[in-house]
Amino acid sequence: MISLRTNPARRRRLGVVAAAAGLLATLLTAGPAAASPDPGDTSTARTDASTAQQAEAEAAIRNGEIPGVDEVVHSGNITHLANVPKDALKGLNTDLAFQGKYAYAGNYDGFRIFDISNPKSPRTVSQVLCPGSQNDISVSGDLLFLSTDSSRSDDSCTSTTQPATEKSSWEGMKVFDISDKRNPKYVAAVETACGSHTHTLVPERRNVYVYVSSYSPSEAFPDCRPPHDGISVIKVPRSAPEKAAVVNFPVLFPDGGNPGAPTNPGVSRTTGCHDITVLPSKDLAAGACMGDGLLFSIEDPENPRIIDRVQDNVNFAFWHSATFNQKTDKVVFTDELGGGGAATCNDEVGPDRGANGIYDIVGRGDHRKLVFRSYFKIDRPQADTEVCVAHNGSIIPVKGRDLMVQAWYQGGVSVWDFTDSSRPKEIGYFERGPVTTDAVTTAGPWSAYYYNGYIYSNDIAKGLDVLKIDDRRTDPAKRVRLDELNVQTQPDYFDR
Repeated sequence: MISLRTNPARRRRLGVVAAAAGLLATLLTAGPAAASPDPGDTSTARTDASTAQQAEAEAAIRNGEIPGVDEVVHSGNITHLANVPKDALKGLNTDLAFQGKYAYAGNYDGFRIFDISNPKSPRTVSQVLCPGSQNDISVSGDLLFLSTDSSRSDDSCTSTTQPATEKSSWEGMKVFDISDKRNPKYVAAVETACGSHTHTLVPERRNVYVYVSSYSPSEAFPDCRPPHDGISVIKVPRSAPEKAAVVNFPVLFPDGGNPGAPTNPGVSRTTGCHDITVLPSKDLAAGACMGDGLLFSIEDPENPRIIDRVQDNVNFAFWHSATFNQKTDKVVFTDELGGGGAATCNDEVGPDRGANGIYDIVGRGDHRKLVFRSYFKIDRPQADTEVCVAHNGSIIPVKGRDLMVQAWYQGGVSVWDFTDSSRPKEIGYFERGPVTTDAVTTAGPWSAYYYNGYIYSNDIAKGLDVLKIDDRRTDPAKRVRLDELNVQTQPDYFDR
């Protein structure tokens, strides 16, 4: 069933049952390893809902306060053009990258290449089985990069799970040759300390630098022992990717970073970074690093240098990702409250926790500072059976405006305006109702990105969605065309 709702003001005091509060409290007080769940090779994440949670969700559906199970709803300026369900790869869908007429979709079981020359009817070009969470994905030229952040028996695509306590276990980066989109070739692997939860490319003409983010060391892990206070930098020669190697491990937290609980209750202890976004045209990067937000220079890509560092020990639990605006005078950090495993878009949690934090960048050069301005969180309530979290998004390129599209798991896709960094507002949305009312299930959009006139969303459970937004505020972006887009490697949209 598809319905059109132009009034986003669905309001209800959802999320007040004790069972939900207990689940959230457990997630928030767990150690750093629980901050971003790692299901390994599993394809679902599910916790049975309490009787009260189930009854509340069903009542909200009957009363029209939230969409029905799997019901598609959206604002009047959004059109749902296509959905391509999962096929051979049954794991959790993850991130997206783009190149020409192709979209590359990560999945815990490997990756899938789509031909999106007709956005209304994407076609599968190839599917590559290569298990290893979370298979964060990027592309540059003829190379595709894939992150492995689950302990494996070896670096092959036929590996099996193996405890990280065993020295022979492998985690890190994989590199594929995608010159033939129908038949990608696995060409290189680089092991990195604590694996690769996410990665970010800094492309150059002859080489591609890869910033590898990982975290949660343990004395019991031979290849991931504390302190883990930095990132791995890999250098990949384009002409000889098999020679890829780690060339540096810059220390970003010489003081150890945010100590977390008990000093800062409810905040993840910093033991590495979760994700980094670079803006190569400005030699600038922003790091979302568990308990800390960073601004740093990448003028020398092998040796990134910290400019400023901020914390939010009141409302942020886990600094998850970062996005610059085009003028590079703002950065949006996301908070993965509950680690992508809890219902946090409700009145119980409120508007400031599990939100985006909008920071202005003030000053010049090495004197630049991150200055907090406001929070933004979707105000469309979700049931306590719907895992909802601020996740991956991208800029919608319009001169004179700061617009962003963003994934919120079962909170759907949000289009919002932060031109006034103190007064952000949602201007469009797309979402589905609960996957089920009898369980708390991880589902919904992992990533939602704007690319060449369309919004592409990789839904964890439902597959690839293609959306179109028609709005006078976003319409100028349709004229901006890119040859390649890795969202964590932000382009200069207008200097082309």
